[in-house]
Amino acid sequence: MKLNVFMYLKNVIKIAFVKMDFLLIFIGILQTSKSYFLKHLLKKLTMQQAPEHNGHPPSLFILFFTEMWERFSYYGMRALLVLFLVTSLTGGGWAWDRKEALQLYAVYTGLVYLTPIIGGWIADKFTGYRTAVILGALIMTIGHACMAAETHAFFYVGLACLIIGNGLFKPNISSMVGQLYSDEGSKKDSAYTIFYMGINAGAFLGILLCGYTGEKVGWSYGFGLAGIFMFFGMLQFAFAQKIFGSIGLSPKKEQELAVINPHANPVTEELTKESHQSKKVKRDRIIVIIVFSISTIFFWMAFEQAGGSMTIFAKDYTNRVLSGNSAFIFKWANTFLVIVPMIILTIVLINLFKKTFKKYALANIFLGTSFLIIWGLVFWMVNKEFAAPVAEVPASWFGILNSFFIITFAPLFSKIWESKFNPSGPMKFGIGLILLGIGFAILAYGGSSIERGAQTASVSMAWLILAYLFHTLGELCVSPVGLSYISKLSPVKIVGLMFGIWFVATFIANTLAGLTGSLIDSITQQYSISIFFMIFTVIPIAAGLIMFGLNKTLIKKMHGIH
Repeated sequence: MKLNVFMYLKNVIKIAFVKMDFLLIFIGILQTSKSYFLKHLLKKLTMQQAPEHNGHPPSLFILFFTEMWERFSYYGMRALLVLFLVTSLTGGGWAWDRKEALQLYAVYTGLVYLTPIIGGWIADKFTGYRTAVILGALIMTIGHACMAAETHAFFYVGLACLIIGNGLFKPNISSMVGQLYSDEGSKKDSAYTIFYMGINAGAFLGILLCGYTGEKVGWSYGFGLAGIFMFFGMLQFAFAQKIFGSIGLSPKKEQELAVINPHANPVTEELTKESHQSKKVKRDRIIVIIVFSISTIFFWMAFEQAGGSMTIFAKDYTNRVLSGNSAFIFKWANTFLVIVPMIILTIVLINLFKKTFKKYALANIFLGTSFLIIWGLVFWMVNKEFAAPVAEVPASWFGILNSFFIITFAPLFSKIWESKFNPSGPMKFGIGLILLGIGFAILAYGGSSIERGAQTASVSMAWLILAYLFHTLGELCVSPVGLSYISKLSPVKIVGLMFGIWFVATFIANTLAGLTGSLIDSITQQYSISIFFMIFTVIPIAAGLIMFGLNKTLIKKMHGIH
């Protein structure tokens, strides 16, 4: 009798969620976050002339926008990669099966995060961070241009260029953020959270516009669009280098500057402080970095299903065709979703112009031009959607939810990290892992109605939206926090290398993500798609509980760094 009652309640809940239009959930999230979003995001994104004031220096926002355009290109291309490979020949794709496509996805996303350890080492020893960033951006621009050709030879050459270029770009721009601040306190945590908002603003726009262009217009146009903004990001950074002072110079130039003026570079001050630290302190802190890096393997292995198995789930198992009132509401919700972040980013851009245009006019012109193009694309997309009688949500569209939730909730998390309620680093990691697991539990429950072995289905989009929400909340507890702790815990002379180690862990995670994601068909046929997603429920939650258990030990090994 109890079992029957339980099953009855379960079915009632499931029917309620399935029948409930996903828009109710989505609009509710928008409404509850709207006031906080507008108020606190703008407050957080104020910039001052020096980091010791309440705001952040303009140089942070140069890095913010440079990283934004790089992530635009990366996530814009990645949103299309699996979809392009599995789409039929008549649809312009290559008609690969899911397993092959996800295996290539594993190799690509894995290597993208392996090369940063080499790029970090090259910058630490030879080029400096600035040169590495510019060179990496140029190589990635060439890679996107190759992929736009859509031939097999150029496709693989393009992937290779993206892998190499990212290795030079990614660890070194992250290192520069940390060197803008001489302290190890909450200001640096806040800076990395803001920087992370730039990452996700780029991901948001890249997935939205490249994904839409690729699926609705043509794959080559989507791939090419990703490269255009990588090029603009490179030019903007190259013509604004002087704003960083001595930060990011080659090791040779830093040594020369240190002899002339030992106090000219915050890095020099940190080196002086570090010289008084014992080898044990340095060793313990490196151990903490390694533990954090290992924990991120379990996080990203599950999280990066977003570009693989979750994209497949969106494409083949989710009801994405809306009509009538549902289509109308979606069009307006999607418009709000796009326009509001663009307005916020434009306000930040204008503030940057006020601070830097006189000294760095050319950099600002390139940045402003890129924004004008983006606004044009946004209006084109919105107009095209409103002209259509029905709304068919692109499979890549769901990828923007992660970035939107990041932009929405990052100010809140940044405020918490600066408050007295700020938990320790290990606790943040544990919370993030558990939230990620909850997201997959929701997805597993939503897919429980899909029959074993089914290749297609039509479940509510609500499950994917809720899953992305919890995944994002988990990410905010792990990724920007991790970047900050790498910067604070790393010995100054090898900070680029330490970021490289962090990205090696991400390489392992992304490789595992693609390989485990490629098992979706075999697990679905033998068990169910619900069981497949339950795997990614159990693993992160178990890892999160382990981090809770290691909390006190890791705090001791940080030796006063919070």
